[in-house]
Amino acid sequence: MRYIITFLICVLLFSVSSCRKDFNTVASFGDLTFSKDTVFLDTVFSNIGSATYNLKVYNKSNKAISIPSIQLENGNSSNYRLNVDGISGKSFQNIDLLANDSIYVFVETTIDVTSVANPLYTDRILFDNGTNQQDVDLVTLVQDATFIYPGRNPISMKIDSLSLDGKPTSIQGRFLTDTELTFTNTKPYIIYGYAAVPENKTLTVNAGAKIHFHDNSGLIIDKNATLKANGTLSEKVVFEGDRLEHSFSRVPGQWGAIWMRAGSRDNELTNVQIKNGIIGVLVDSIGSNSTPTLTLKNTEIYNNASFGILSREANIIGENVVIGNAGQASLAATIGGTYNFTHSTFANYWSNGIRPLPAVLINNFVSFNDENDQEVILTRDLHAANFTNCIFNGNNNIELILDKVEGSLFNYNISNSLIEFTDSNNDFNDIAEMNFDDTIHFQNNIINGSPNFRGTSLSDFIIGEQSAAINKAKATSISLDILGTDRTTNPDIGAYQHIEFKKD
Repeated sequence: MRYIITFLICVLLFSVSSCRKDFNTVASFGDLTFSKDTVFLDTVFSNIGSATYNLKVYNKSNKAISIPSIQLENGNSSNYRLNVDGISGKSFQNIDLLANDSIYVFVETTIDVTSVANPLYTDRILFDNGTNQQDVDLVTLVQDATFIYPGRNPISMKIDSLSLDGKPTSIQGRFLTDTELTFTNTKPYIIYGYAAVPENKTLTVNAGAKIHFHDNSGLIIDKNATLKANGTLSEKVVFEGDRLEHSFSRVPGQWGAIWMRAGSRDNELTNVQIKNGIIGVLVDSIGSNSTPTLTLKNTEIYNNASFGILSREANIIGENVVIGNAGQASLAATIGGTYNFTHSTFANYWSNGIRPLPAVLINNFVSFNDENDQEVILTRDLHAANFTNCIFNGNNNIELILDKVEGSLFNYNISNSLIEFTDSNNDFNDIAEMNFDDTIHFQNNIINGSPNFRGTSLSDFIIGEQSAAINKAKATSISLDILGTDRTTNPDIGAYQHIEFKKD
């Protein structure tokens, strides 16, 4: 029986392999249809390749056809590239298409802005010729930019790496020169590798400036150096990746971090947006109680693969701050330090996997294994963790944790705030720092009230008329919300005053 089955399989395979794969076609008769009449390739930066876009070509007739030619109107001089039926090029002949079938045409581009007369670059894909010719338009906006990138060894071609504290590192990048220490809004900036601000220098970023980071790139503020990014309500400073296509607009992890090294000082971010990195802002400090390492005002930080802000023994002041989705925590204030946040919204609705940490984590220690593989825990003073009129919310049950290890100060106070905290397993019953009935450290807070955000999937954390945060904030000197709305009377908790949502 086994031999009979084997024989039948062989016969079947032979019969299949001997089937004819060719088919009879007729010439195309100019009746193709397309999934779109124009392919918009979004905006690209000069000399940076676009994403790949697709166009579907349909033969809706009952006859198999052969398309005599598919080509770019500008021919070999075109800045577009095609892939038709698995073959790359700019011109194709005799493309067969079965009856009631379709093929994909893939399109991409790389454009040098100096080589084109108009930044709105166009071309056409021509199908067939003569009276049967049909076409699909291609449109791309190309932007000029200022490029900052590390040097390269002319012999080994190895990309230069930074030296920090006098020691070489594996971080590709270079220090900014004096002539590069002001970023304007004239052209976008594209940074490859890490651009570092030298010791005792200040990088000033003007209102409306756009800073784009390539993969594995970022900004380093060295010890005794300063970053001052001062946007306005109408002209924000934006830090994000260098892919401008709409499909990348909310993709985390496209670049590295803004790293404020231990000893950097007087850093300011005002009317700034930071999005789609690995860590939005990494703040290290040598622990100054009196002078802020970083002051944040009207700043938004969204969609970072690990942390919105990761702080290690730093001093941070935040007013009208919104920190949204992050793969670990929106704000991790670790190894002690000093933190004063007022009218801020921490809203973590991460949807790209399991998030192990709450929206806000505060602790006073660091743990590591020594040379004997023994765990060592070092504590540092938490001089202050003061949160006033803040929202702690997200898609986890617990969105605020204060994690204390004995041995150092642990000073904190949270008042007039909206806190998501559902301890279903009673894991925090015996944790004194999480006792919301302790009026010394907690006053006038709302536990598990709905913030009524407008659109969490779009990182839109404006609150609506059903919010539990309305009129529940205490009066402060911060008289305008993050959008410039007056909150002098009846202030709401969080960075936004509530609005009436428009009905669809």
